[in-house]
Order: sequence, then structure tokens, then C-alpha cells
Amino acid sequence: MSKQFHCRFDDNIVEQAEKLANILNTTPQKVIQDALIAYVNKFEREKPGTGDFTFIDLFAGIGGMRIAYESCGGTCVFSSEWDKQCQKTYYANFGVIPYGDITHINEKDIPNHDILVAGFPCQPFSIAGVSKKNSLGRATGFKDKTQGTLFFDVCRIIAEKRPKAFMLENVKNLRSHDHGNTWKVIMESLEELDYDVHTQILDGQMFVPQHRERVLIIGFDRKRYGKNVEFNFDVKPVKPQPQLKDILEKDPDPKYILTDHLWAYLQQYAAKHKAAGNGFGYGLPDLSGISRTLSARYYKDGSEILIRRGEGQTPRRLTPRECARLQGFPDSFKIVVCDTQAYKQFGNSVVVPLMTSVAHLVVQKLKSLGSLDLRTRPTENLEKPKTFPYDY
Repeated sequence: MSKQFHCRFDDNIVEQAEKLANILNTTPQKVIQDALIAYVNKFEREKPGTGDFTFIDLFAGIGGMRIAYESCGGTCVFSSEWDKQCQKTYYANFGVIPYGDITHINEKDIPNHDILVAGFPCQPFSIAGVSKKNSLGRATGFKDKTQGTLFFDVCRIIAEKRPKAFMLENVKNLRSHDHGNTWKVIMESLEELDYDVHTQILDGQMFVPQHRERVLIIGFDRKRYGKNVEFNFDVKPVKPQPQLKDILEKDPDPKYILTDHLWAYLQQYAAKHKAAGNGFGYGLPDLSGISRTLSARYYKDGSEILIRRGEGQTPRRLTPRECARLQGFPDSFKIVVCDTQAYKQFGNSVVVPLMTSVAHLVVQKLKSLGSLDLRTRPTENLEKPKTFPYDY
């Protein structure tokens, strides 16, 4: 919901807005709107932390990891997400618009924090330059190995801010990505940063009726705690295990029912690939069981998770709210974007209760190390002045 608000500006302000609009290829109205949002947002960001510890939320998406760490008593002092639609959802739920492209943010401007949290995208790493340096007997570092990838931005922030711990999340296939080179470089880079690293693949079906495997990478600062910090991914699944029918709405809008034409196409497509010995096709899971992994492409046809209806009736796709529930988001979580964007956002997000469970383990470990009694609190404003539109 939006309302119109009319106001007058001095000529010099309008002139500056027009100049900036030309640079940004947008309208003066949009420039002024963004400036007003940034001004209001500044006060939200500068509120002092009141939780047990501080954390930052990188590649924040719609805030699944933020929910996890806030539920453990943390205060988020910085967030970054470049996608405008995700920013919109994030703002609706947390009252803060995340900073934009992390590659344009100076690591020195990021507030001090106890825990760094990031669900960084998976990209291939070029190792040609590294191999050449090795052959010449020259040392290489994470800057050489990861420059040009978004993981580099995680590394440079860790190197500058030295958080007590970090928690990184990615798809299971990160281990085998680019023939294993990506995983090798990530582990070497975190080792070089002098963190004690623990990894584990966990499945979201321990908490939600969805098979969703993700790799978690947890690190603790060796400069503070020494080597061989003991950490166990002792995640306790909920019992009884949730079933797909538990997340379904009672009276979903008929618009989510597949058309006869699309349903016929999906059946023909599945039959074709089954005959060829392939495993491709739609998913029509048992409502007393679990679903496949929800993906960001769900908006296209919903074929990966279709919901059975009555005998002989065309199935339907999940509603956005059901997708939110499938990822463990509470019903209080606001969905403020169109269905297409909502499907993308939840498909790209995390299983919130699983991340929350791991977050609790990380926080408890830091407390057992006697670390969170000396919580890292920013001594300056959480955000230093920057050239507009740095925020966006």
C-alpha cells in the first residue's frame, strides 16, 4: 500500500536531483524518494544494539538468516542485498533497507560485529594465476585466489573486521563446484585468514516438509581462541517430522490451479523423459510426506512441487504463503511483492528453523568461550557518511 505525498523543494535541490538523475539514468522524483528513504533509514541503522551480541547480514536476501540470529538474542548492525525486490521485502519486515552491491562497499565502513553471516552466491574461481605464482615459488593469498568473486568480499570484510565467528551458507554442490576448485579455494582462504573452520551438510527436512540440503561453514577466530576449537553440528530435528499437508492453506485462491493445457504439457514432458530413461518430470508428492527442494524457478510452472486435489482434478502449485511456510518463515512475515518475485525470494532463501538451530549452537559456543560477555558494540554511528546513492 502506498500514499501520495506532495511537497515543494528549492530550485537548487531540484537542480541537483536532475543532475544526479541524469547520471543514474532515472528520474528526479526517484532520486528524491531514495534520498528520503535513506534519511529515514539512517536513524533505524543508528539505533544502539540492545541484544546479547552483534552480527552483520551479507547477501541478506529477504532476511532468513537475520531471523535466525535475532531469535538468539543478536542485534543486526549492517545488512547488504543488491536485489531491489528483496530490499522491499526486507524493509517491510525489519524496517531497514539493506545496503546495495557489496562489491561497492568499503570494508572499513562496516561496523564492528561479533558474528558475520553470509549466504554468498556460488561462483567459479580462476586458478590459472595462482598456479603460475606457485610454479614461480611466489606466495599467493585469498586476494589472488578469489578476486572477482563475491566470496572475495566476504574474505576482505573478515580480514578487516575480525569477527569472533562467521557462518556461511551455500548449496550442497558447492563442494563439487568447478570440479572441486571452488571448495578448495574457499577452505584455503579461510585457513589463511586464521579461522578454525567446521563444515557440515544439513537437510532442512529435519524442520520442514522439504528435502533441502545445504552446506554450512562455521569459523572461529584463532587469534582469540587458538586452534582446534571444538564445535559439533548437534542439530536436533523436530518431532514428529512435519508433513507437507501441515503447511497448506485451507482455501487457496483458484488462480493457483494449473490450466488444463499446462497440466497436459507437464504430463507429456514427463512421459517423454521417462521413456528416454531420464528422471525429469513434475513432482506430485504425498501430502503425508515431504517435497522436493523449492527453487527460485518455481514461478515458471510450479512443476517441481504440485499439490494434489480431488480425483481427476488438475493439481495446483503452492501459494507464496505456503512457500514461506515450507521454508519455515512465520505467518507474520510480510509478503509485499508480486507472486513471481515472492516465489523467487522464497526459493532463494534458507530454511529458517534449521539456520536458527545452527545459530544457537554458534552463539552457545561463543558464550562457552567467554566471548559474548565482551560484546562488540560500535563506538561510532553504525553507518558513516557516504556519497549518495551508496545505499542502493
